[in-house]
Amino acid sequence: MTYFQVQSLQETTIPSGEIQDFLFDMIQQEFGYGYIPDYHQDIQHIADYYLKPAGNDFLLAVDNAHEKLIGTIGIRAYDKDFPLFKDIYHPHSTASIWRVFVSKSWRRKGVASTLVNIGEDFCHKKGYENIYLHTHRTVPGSLNFWLAQGYHITVDTKNEMGTVHMEKQLNNQGDREAAEKCEIYI
Repeated sequence: MTYFQVQSLQETTIPSGEIQDFLFDMIQQEFGYGYIPDYHQDIQHIADYYLKPAGNDFLLAVDNAHEKLIGTIGIRAYDKDFPLFKDIYHPHSTASIWRVFVSKSWRRKGVASTLVNIGEDFCHKKGYENIYLHTHRTVPGSLNFWLAQGYHITVDTKNEMGTVHMEKQLNNQGDREAAEKCEIYI
């Protein structure tokens, strides 16, 4: 039996203010800071970033028993301007994953994996060839989670936030095999 369901932001009855509160609470818990305008425009203008563009979506995991938000994942066409990825990632062929958060009481229960699987299916249907994301070594378990999902490290910045850039080719058998044989990094 599944104790949660995944909804698209387009179809949910959860108010946008509640979604924003959840995201900012998770950011505070994981990173120790609150709203920063340069980092959080997508949360403040969630419809502009995740609903209006055809290749984007925002998924919510909702606790069936309490109809409470327990997890999120955002999918956008690649829209960053990192100089190190110039001419590598393009919005028409690369999706990017954002705002993957799961309430602490729901972790290790398949919520994040389910969100990622549904997000990857969405990306495949939209014709993306690969997925980009960045995570942080400073968030316990995050790097191990993405490696186990078949993502590969492209650049480890070794900066103070522990930013690690990652990618995954869609429909690549090698990625699935790599996930099964994944070594865990701490």
